[in-house]
Amino acid sequence: MIRSALMNVMTSAAIKAGRGLKRDFGEIANLQVSMKGPGDFVSLADKRAEKVLFEELSKARPGYGFVMEESGRVEGSDKTHTWHIDPLDATTNFLHAIPMFAVSIALERDGQIVAGVIYNPATDEMYVTEKGQGAFGENRRLRVAARRDLSQALIGCGVPHLGKAAQHPRFKAELAAVISKVVNVRRMGCAALDLAYVAAGRFDAFWERGLNSWDMAAGALLIREAGGFVTGADGEENFLETGTICAGNEAMHREMLALLRAG
Repeated sequence: MIRSALMNVMTSAAIKAGRGLKRDFGEIANLQVSMKGPGDFVSLADKRAEKVLFEELSKARPGYGFVMEESGRVEGSDKTHTWHIDPLDATTNFLHAIPMFAVSIALERDGQIVAGVIYNPATDEMYVTEKGQGAFGENRRLRVAARRDLSQALIGCGVPHLGKAAQHPRFKAELAAVISKVVNVRRMGCAALDLAYVAAGRFDAFWERGLNSWDMAAGALLIREAGGFVTGADGEENFLETGTICAGNEAMHREMLALLRAG
């Protein structure tokens, strides 16, 4: 595992935020929920977890900026460092009592993501990475799957929700192209954990569109440090800006990009 001071800060913040989420998850029937948009809910648990992360990370690293799901961008006095945080990735899973959700924290330094943490409080799964130090999860070093044949591959994906209905035709075309070549496709509902599963070799590849930097930043670094390849779904390098992602080992990444172009 990685035991740097930075990783201690990040994992401690994730665990503290996760403690509140786990408590609220146990009382899901009583949780107050407000509508943020069609099919896209935000809960009090989400806001509380973000507040914990903001306070803990600000205390440990004063002056760093933030890009947050609920509160947006907060500029810091230190212009070289920015946290990208998602306090509750997979809110819909959370609200339906499905234990597949995560706290995701990534640190950007001088335009590059240099550290990431993904934590599922329901299962106590923790995935950590630092640039040049490898990727780790459940007390073992992670490596992407070695499979190279699409006909043996299990692929993860994201499905655009009701509020993104305009994306449905493109997704259906891409899904048709992918499903015709692979063993099967899985939709888990939590992009951060999906990416961690690619790093851990559980999924052979993953793609999704319509994401934000806080959904992808930690997971993308995990995959790269586990020996994988990551770009946008159209092959672009600036995927944190475009909001699309395609990831896998070298062969799977290349094959998936070709299938997505065909779709």
